[in-house]
Amino acid sequence: MVSSSSSSKTMKKSTALADAASWYCAVALLALILISSIKANSVSDEPVRGSQLLNRPCDEIYVVGEGETLHTISDKCGDPFIVERNPHIHDPDDVFPGLIIKIIPSTDRKL
Repeated sequence: MVSSSSSSKTMKKSTALADAASWYCAVALLALILISSIKANSVSDEPVRGSQLLNRPCDEIYVVGEGETLHTISDKCGDPFIVERNPHIHDPDDVFPGLIIKIIPSTDRKL
């Protein structure tokens, strides 16, 4: 009787170990799938160019892109008072890519 009891315990331990290993493998596989899908959906490292600048939203904090002027930003975002709201801009003609400005679109902005 001792032998059947010990073999039963060994079989239960083996089954429990196999179940645990299956779960760990399933969780690891799921994690790999999630990581690969996140990586596939991540933003590309390519710079923003051309017409992509025209499609950017006008947030309250705006970063000037290449080729943009205060006039084009004002037209695009509907804020005619960019210079007045940004005291760090001393010369409206001295706008460069990467400059951060504050934008407050007017309520009658055309979409």
